[in-house]
Amino acid sequence: MRIAFHAPLKPPDHPIPSGDRRMAQLLIAALAARGHEVALATRLRSFDRDGDARRQARIAALGARIATRLIARYAAARPADRPQVWLTYHLYYKAPDWIGPRVADALGIPYVVVEASLAAKRAQGPWHDGHAAVLDALGHAAAVLSFHARDEAALRGAVAEPGRLHRLRPFLDAQPFAAAADARDGHRARIAAELGLDPATPWLLAVGMMRSGDKLASYRVLAQALAACTDRPWTLLVAGDGPARPAVETAFAPLAGRTRLLGACAPARLAALCAAAELFVWPAVNEAWGMALLEAQAAGLPAVAGDSGGVGEILRDGRTGWLVPMGDAAAFARAVAAALDDPAARRARGAAARATVAAEHDLDAAGRVLERVLAGASGRA
Repeated sequence: MRIAFHAPLKPPDHPIPSGDRRMAQLLIAALAARGHEVALATRLRSFDRDGDARRQARIAALGARIATRLIARYAAARPADRPQVWLTYHLYYKAPDWIGPRVADALGIPYVVVEASLAAKRAQGPWHDGHAAVLDALGHAAAVLSFHARDEAALRGAVAEPGRLHRLRPFLDAQPFAAAADARDGHRARIAAELGLDPATPWLLAVGMMRSGDKLASYRVLAQALAACTDRPWTLLVAGDGPARPAVETAFAPLAGRTRLLGACAPARLAALCAAAELFVWPAVNEAWGMALLEAQAAGLPAVAGDSGGVGEILRDGRTGWLVPMGDAAAFARAVAAALDDPAARRARGAAARATVAAEHDLDAAGRVLERVLAGASGRA
C-alpha cells in the first residue's frame, strides 16, 4: 500500500531530536517492515506555541496552498504512483493538519490519524481555530489510532463511528536495547572507565530534553527527590541537552558531586547507558507516555516514574517499576530509596520490563496493528 505521511508537529527528518520525531520515524519503519511504501508528503510544521492568531492564519493558508499543489501533482501521476492512504501522525490544537483531509477527500482515499488529543476547553481562546481543525480532521478520519486511554476517551465523541477508534500501544525497535542488555557487563566497564565511575555504586539514569516547561519541571522534581536520598550510595547520569541546560545545572548544583550531565547521546550510546544503569528515574511531569521510559525498559532497566498521561500504561507498577503521583518529590524519593534498598526487586522488575516491551511494545507488534487498521480503513474512503 502506498502511504502519504505527514507529521504536522515535527517531521521525521527534523534536525532536532525528540520523542515525537522518533515516533514518526518508527511509524514509517513499522509500515515499511510490513511492505508498505511510505513517502513524506510535506514537511510543513503547523505548530504554534504561543497562540498567535496571525501566525496560525498564515500556516492555515500555506497548508491550503500545499494541499492544492499536492492534489494537482497526485492527479497528474500514474494511478500506480498515487497514494492509497493519507496518514497523519500527532494531531492536536497547537499542531492541526491543514493538508491531509483536503488531499484525502480530493483523491477519494482514507484519511488515517495516529495519536490525536482533544481538549474541549480549547474551543475558546487563542487556539480555537486549531481546535476546530482537529475536530474537522477527526470527522474525516476513516481510522484513528490512540496510544493511551485518556486520549481515547476524549476522542470518542469526535470520531464518526466507534469502530473507527483503535488502540496502538506505544512502541519502539527493541532489538538494539535488548542487544545492549545482553552486553551489559562490557558496557558498564567501558562507561565506568570513561567517566571515572565506581562500578560498585548504583547508577541512576535520567533521559530528557532540557527545555522550559514540563521537561524542566521534571528535572527539578528529580533533583528535589534525589536530595532526600543522599544517605544512600548512587550516581546520577543525565542524557539530554537543550536551551534550559543552565537551569537544569542550577537544580542539580547541590548534587554536583553525584551527578554527571552527559549532553545529548547518540542512539547506541543511549542503549549502552540503559543497559549499564541500575534504575531509570523520571518524574514525567505532564508526559504523554515517554519514549525514553520505553527504551529503558527494553534494555531491562526498571524505572521510577511519575504517573502522568499514559505512563501507567507502559510502566506496570509493582511489576516493571515503581509508579508515583506526578510531581510528588517526596513520594518519588521514597520509591527511589525502596528500589536502591532492594536489588532483587530491581532485577526482577527489569527482567519483566524487558519481556513486556518485547511482547507488547516492539516494532513487529505495532506493525500488525497498523496492518489490520489500514486494511479496515481502505473501505471507508
